Amino acid sequence: MFRIQDGCTIMFGGFGGIGNPPTVINGILEKGVNDLTLIGNDSGFPDIGIGRLVSQGRASRLIVSHIGSNPVAGQLMMEGKMKVEFSPQGTLAERIRAGGVGLGGILTDIGLDSMVEEGKQKVTVNGREYLLESALTADIAIVYAKKADTFGNLIYETSARNTNPLVAMAGRYTIAEVEEIVEVGELDPEMIVTPGIYVDLVVQSSGVDWKWAWE
Repeated sequence: MFRIQDGCTIMFGGFGGIGNPPTVINGILEKGVNDLTLIGNDSGFPDIGIGRLVSQGRASRLIVSHIGSNPVAGQLMMEGKMKVEFSPQGTLAERIRAGGVGLGGILTDIGLDSMVEEGKQKVTVNGREYLLESALTADIAIVYAKKADTFGNLIYETSARNTNPLVAMAGRYTIAEVEEIVEVGELDPEMIVTPGIYVDLVVQSSGVDWKWAWE
């Protein structure tokens, strides 16, 4: 956690809390860092996953597709205590992917002639108009996976996979929280989704707090 400091940008995997790495998030809370920029699909729930950082006022800015499951995020936004940049869900995922593969941005027609286009550059290609959406990267990427080997190769489980593979590629330093750590060669190569070249640190999970989030 030594790389996570006040004012840094953290990109997180997960969808509605599921797939957030709770042990890593607990470590961030215990360290007491503030003024964070958080990038991910949503703001979780008030007491689940990334939502805990938001609810405790550790974030000064969010880049997300929605905040509807966390009313604390809405309150902080309306009070001017936290800035929120909304990006359509598919566009957000593509911006993260673009950052991970080294592109400068993407072109999309989603958001044309709406408030989404405010302040953004427009580009015309083959007679069609698009918005230029910038790629997203982060100082730190935090993800959750089912298994990892000691090289950092990652396997995900069902819906907890969600945005984690994209996020893992887009951090300058990527931390993977996993349920099980095995030796190199014990994972089925055909099951590996994130190659270890993208992962800098593997952390043993202490258990999840999002298992019943949507029940």
